[in-house]
Amino acid sequence: MDERPEQSVPNELLSPEHEDLFGDAMRCGGCGAKVGADVLTEALRDLQVLPRDDVIVGLSEPDDAALVSIPTDKLLVLSVDAFRPMILDPFVFGQITANHCLGDIYAMGAEPQSAMTIATLPVWPEEKLIDELRQMLLGALDVFAESGTALVGGHTSEGAEISLGFSVTGLVERERVLHKATLRAGDVLILTKAIGTGTILAADMRAEARGRWVDAALESMLLSNYEAGGVLRAHAASACTDITGFGLAGHVLEMLGGSKLGATLDLASFGLAGHVLEMLGGSKLGATLDLASIPTLDGALQSLAAGITSSLQPKNERLARRIDNVDAVRQHACFPLLFDPQTAGGLLAGVPRENSDACLEDLRQHGYREATVIGDVHLAENLQRPVRIVGGDFERSPSPQFNRA
Repeated sequence: MDERPEQSVPNELLSPEHEDLFGDAMRCGGCGAKVGADVLTEALRDLQVLPRDDVIVGLSEPDDAALVSIPTDKLLVLSVDAFRPMILDPFVFGQITANHCLGDIYAMGAEPQSAMTIATLPVWPEEKLIDELRQMLLGALDVFAESGTALVGGHTSEGAEISLGFSVTGLVERERVLHKATLRAGDVLILTKAIGTGTILAADMRAEARGRWVDAALESMLLSNYEAGGVLRAHAASACTDITGFGLAGHVLEMLGGSKLGATLDLASFGLAGHVLEMLGGSKLGATLDLASIPTLDGALQSLAAGITSSLQPKNERLARRIDNVDAVRQHACFPLLFDPQTAGGLLAGVPRENSDACLEDLRQHGYREATVIGDVHLAENLQRPVRIVGGDFERSPSPQFNRA
């Protein structure tokens, strides 16, 4: 094997306190890759962790594992997610990650209970590691405090780059659970947030996004789905999911896939189109989506027009084959946005048509200004292609079943 060329070390890392970064031939795996105890102690020092009566053992008196109690009349909801940073600010990254990870809890109609950290950190100087981890946790705790979530523990390890995630738990009464694939024919589909974070973040990474686009995307990602979940449940939502990486279409398909009557969606990691299509796959139900009604973030269409998409976009677009009139709508400017992966996206829910106006008004009063009816659910004429698109230049009038709020 050829010898590797020597690489220069930045002057700021040549001081004696950083010598330990260059003494080892290679970094260890297994438990040898854990972040040092001194770093953890300093990063966690004086953090204001939310106390809860049902947390028996947590960060305040750490043990080998956390202990939480579960009421006998409730179910425990579990979820986990993690990803690399999409912005440089570690505090805001921690806020967005916490919001994103709690999305599945809200989509199930549950109240959050606890969270455990999953963090990967590069081989950095100790003081930088402490500051980075502390800032990420402070951001997450800001979100957890608002939602009543207790941080009870976690794990950190070394890696090539930063990643942050949380394993989260929630509690819900059995009769109040919101499933993904329980949509009903006749439901309207309500989306609580605008879409477009995937393409805007991709443009920002290329230094081709305007500041106001990024600011609007951050504001959307920082908007918690906590109250939206309660509002949707209060207005008899039949099903719900959060829009994430698979996009809107993917999540819609997912909701329709196992459903016979109806469902509610939460938008986050698979993009709006991805989530819609994923939910509908294999279902006896179909959905009509109105492109003109789907709320979009400022700059999203401009980024797409410039050919800037998320690296997950091409995989999500494979779901386009599930759209009945795909050839007619493919060239529409808004069409690619159906497959745009979302981070900390909104909730997508099926709501009885007669409740839709009141539900939208309630959502907007709770700060979800972009909440909109984007389509409806009906019996599928084509099980292989259960989604139909209306509302663009290709088709001026919506389908007979669709009724805009």
